[in-house]
Amino acid sequence: MAAATAAYAAAAAVLGGARLPTAASAAPRNPSLLLPPPPRGISSLFLPLASSSRFPDAHRFSSLQMKATSSSEETSTSADDLLEDLKQKWDAIENKSTIFLYGGGAIVAVWLSSIVVGAINSVPLLPKLMELVGLGYTGWFVYRYLLFKQRRKELVNEIEVLKKKIAGSGE
Repeated sequence: MAAATAAYAAAAAVLGGARLPTAASAAPRNPSLLLPPPPRGISSLFLPLASSSRFPDAHRFSSLQMKATSSSEETSTSADDLLEDLKQKWDAIENKSTIFLYGGGAIVAVWLSSIVVGAINSVPLLPKLMELVGLGYTGWFVYRYLLFKQRRKELVNEIEVLKKKIAGSGE
């Protein structure tokens, strides 16, 4: 009888009919088995750098700390310089209302575009069609500009011309 139940259990396990353990049988009986033991030497990480025999690279850590402190001071001075520069540029602008108008227009444009994208996304087959169009354009762009060396140079030249148009020819 015991051999038959063992054979049945083995056949059920092979065929995928093995039962999952219940919560009562899966829980360990010893609660200390729930957490793994801490790794060796973890307590030494919390000790102060008292002796150089335990930490041969202690001098390296102190220099790193000094560099971090001086770096944060440089960051604060560069942030102050940046704020001063922004204040000077803001004071140099004569027509401040156009800046607010452009900023508001940009916010409205982002809001409207999110509404349009949401509307397109709600149409059943249109998102997949848009993905297909995007993949097709990406494939064309790679073939047209990225595969051949001469065409890559052409793309770089076109980007430079566009940057000069945007920034102005004086720069």
